[in-house]
Order: sequence, then structure tokens, then C-alpha cells
Amino acid sequence: MFEKLRNIFQVPELRRRILFTLGLIVIYRLGEHVPTPGVNVGALTAAFRTQANTLFGMYDMFVGRAFSKATIFALGIMPYISASIILQLLGSVVPYFEKLKKEGEEGQKKITQYTRYGTVFISIVQSLAYSIFLVNLGASQGLAVVPNANFVFYFSTIVTQTAGTILVMWLGEKITEFGIGNGISLIIFVNILGGLPNGVAAGIDSFRAGSLNILQVAGMLVIMVAVVAAVIVMTQATRKIPVQYAKRMVGRRMYGGQSTHIPLRVNTAGVIPIIFASSIMVLPTTVAGFFPPGSAIASLGQFFTRTSILFNLFYAVMIVLFTYFYTAVVLNPNDLAENMRKYGGFIPGVRPGRKTAEYIDRVLTRVTLPGALFLAAVAVLPDIILGLFKVPALAFGGTSVLIVVGVALDTLQQVESHLLMRHYEGFVKRSRIRGRQRM
Repeated sequence: MFEKLRNIFQVPELRRRILFTLGLIVIYRLGEHVPTPGVNVGALTAAFRTQANTLFGMYDMFVGRAFSKATIFALGIMPYISASIILQLLGSVVPYFEKLKKEGEEGQKKITQYTRYGTVFISIVQSLAYSIFLVNLGASQGLAVVPNANFVFYFSTIVTQTAGTILVMWLGEKITEFGIGNGISLIIFVNILGGLPNGVAAGIDSFRAGSLNILQVAGMLVIMVAVVAAVIVMTQATRKIPVQYAKRMVGRRMYGGQSTHIPLRVNTAGVIPIIFASSIMVLPTTVAGFFPPGSAIASLGQFFTRTSILFNLFYAVMIVLFTYFYTAVVLNPNDLAENMRKYGGFIPGVRPGRKTAEYIDRVLTRVTLPGALFLAAVAVLPDIILGLFKVPALAFGGTSVLIVVGVALDTLQQVESHLLMRHYEGFVKRSRIRGRQRM
């Protein structure tokens, strides 16, 4: 282990990329402590305790608790993710965006540009809604969250939050370009891990106060280890469809004749279905929070609390449905079959063209089912733990485990590829030198 870490810092390019990534992450973490002008942070912290099980509580986890502190990075990278998801969906239903996806690098540049424009637009809308939310939250609980709710406050909040989101987007893109790993994913990764110490400290305080005994702590640790192991297995699990390429002559050279495979991942959709389902399922509770406790809408929101059986049942069903929907968006069997046909590839025992697309679609449907059920099980796990152990949901559980494990595996794979590439280039250089010396 220590030898591998030493090898990482012995490669100059990899060392520069890692240090560059760490430097930008430090800048981001410093920005999470810069407050938004005109907000009473102490009053906001007290008022936000009632929003833990709402959409805002989940949003706060993804932005490293900056939302509940009203810092300049309160919106975080979420507007960029929303714009990216919208562009992905448009690429499947709008012919223009579908054409851009097939234009290669030039088309990807235009999609990236549209994503940035969409990020700015979503940031403006969300920052305005955020300023209104802060004012209403303080007024509903009798706290001076915003002492002076005037035009200057709304305008400054819009400018501050939009500029903060653009800066976070720029940091993420620079990490992807000059650092190691996916910058956007790493920012969310850091935000989730930033809440882990507080969760551990809360567990220790509960143990000291007698709310938890040693058996409950041991049971929670076993569950955590089992969940992490299961997430790693499901993240790496693939169904390989064998593909054979026919031999063909191009000029004087023979191409093809090789065997390969199409890797269909069990969890193709990643964590996106959980985000979609959470946004929809927690919305009634969030809306009910703006109404008086005795109103009909407030009473309706009580049926959608995270600890109720009805909530978790609908939550799991929606995750399964969104998993199939998003998998169909990002992976088109017709495109795979057409690309195979162009290059002379075929699946043994299956006719090229429509039959191949139907075969891939049938396999993908079957493979997605265990992945969808696993996502649903992991998403409701914190609420199950809350019911069994009578303690707050784990800070490192459910959705956060999927994101943390997925980003960690992707980053480690990129580090490994850099090491293998460096060793391969060094071997080739030594071989060339020896060849010249012999000549």
C-alpha cells in the first residue's frame, strides 16, 4: 500500500495533477465559509433544524452544509448537474441535441456551452427562490434570519449565489482538465465526506449519553461495512455480451476477425434515479412546511415523512421506475446495434440489425432489475436504521455511499491508468536506447 502511494508521487505529471486537485478543493472549502451578505447565520441555523427531512435537507448534504449556513456556495454544483441532466434528456427527445451528440468533439463543445448557459439560468432562478425561502423561513418561525428583506438583499443574493455557482463550475472543470478524476463528482464527494465527522461525533455523543449500547454500535458498523462492500460489487458488476467482428480488406491490410464484448453495467443509471425520486417524494413535505400546522396541506404532508412505511414504499417504486427510464435515456440499443453493423460486428447466434437491438434491449431490461432493486434498498436503508436503532440516519449511508464509492473507484482507476501508462512509456524508451546502442 505504502509502496503504491510512493509510486504515485514519483511520477511528476501525476504528482502535479494530484496537488492541483487538492489545491482547488482547498479553495472550494474556504469558499464554503464565506457568508452571504444580509443573512443572520445564527438565526438561520436554529430555523433550519426543522428542514432536515425536506428537500432542502437533502440538498444541504450535497453542498456540504453550505445551504443551511447561507454561504456564497449555498447552491453548490447542483445547478450545473441539473443543467447537465436536462441536456441529456433533450439529447434523447430533441433531434437537434441528438445530432450534436453524434458530431463528436465539436458537438460536445456546443453541448458544454449550452450546459453552462443553462447553469447560469438555473442559478438565477434558484438564487431568487433561495432568498425568498430565507425570508419566509425566518418569518414562519419568528426569527430574524434576514433582518432587512429589501430589494438590495434579493439582488445581492442573486448576484452572489450565481457568481458562486459559476466559480464552483469553473473549479470542477479545471479539476477535470488539469487534475485527477471528475471535478464535479469530486466536489460532491468532498461535500459528503465533510459531514462525516459531525455524524461520527453525534454517534459518540449518543453512546456516551446512553442512547446507544455497544451491541447497537457494533450492528451499525457491520451494516456500514456490508453496504460499502455491496455498493462496490454492484458498481463494478457488468454483463458482457460477446461480439465478433468479421474480417475485411481495407487497401492491402486485413482488419477485423477479433472477438470482444459489450459491457452492460448492472447499475448504468448510477445515483441519478435516487436524486430524481428524492426530489419528487420530499416535495409534498417541503411545500407543507410553508403552510400553518392546522391547514389541510400541512396535514397531508405528514403522510410523506421519511419514517413512514407509505413514504418508503412509494420511494422505492419510483427509484425502480426512474432507473429504467434513465437507463433507456443514456443507453440506446438501436444505436449500439447500428454501430456494430457499420463496423462488421455481430453477436454470435443473433442476426445483425433489428434482432440485435431487440436482444440487447432484452438483456439490458433483465440486468437493470437487480440494479434498480439494489438502488431502492440502499436509498431506504437510513430510514430502516432509524426504525431499528432509534437513532438519526447515518451521515455515511444510502445515497452518500453510492456517490462516495463511485467517485473513489473512478478516481483510483484514473490514477492506476496514469501509473500503467508511465511504466509502459519508460519501458519503451529503455528498449529504444538499447536498440540504438546495439546498432
